[in-house]
Amino acid sequence: MSLSEAFTGTATISTTEYSLVTNSTTLTTNTTRGVYQIYIDFANMQTGDEYLIQIKERVINGGTQRVIYSATVEGAQSSPFVTPTLVFFHGWDVTLDLITGTARSISWSIRRVG
Repeated sequence: MSLSEAFTGTATISTTEYSLVTNSTTLTTNTTRGVYQIYIDFANMQTGDEYLIQIKERVINGGTQRVIYSATVEGAQSSPFVTPTLVFFHGWDVTLDLITGTARSISWSIRRVG
């Protein structure tokens, strides 16, 4: 079993939905199958900031990409946000969106098993 860092980056994330996979506001349907875990460092957040994390996947090949996991992070953070391990198969993306507060520099790593 091998481990790899499939996607990594740092960007200032504002109120436009941002794909961590494409490292841009261009959303995607990545079809590289695998078992993934997402690490996001919100260390620059302050009181009053709130971000929405969404993970999207297609349930069946050719289906509609829908949110399969979402979370919100609010205020100053002392630890990274880490998702459970997820299996991606038919077309997926991981996005961040600022809900309230000031756009902050956010770093992330999407890691793949296999």
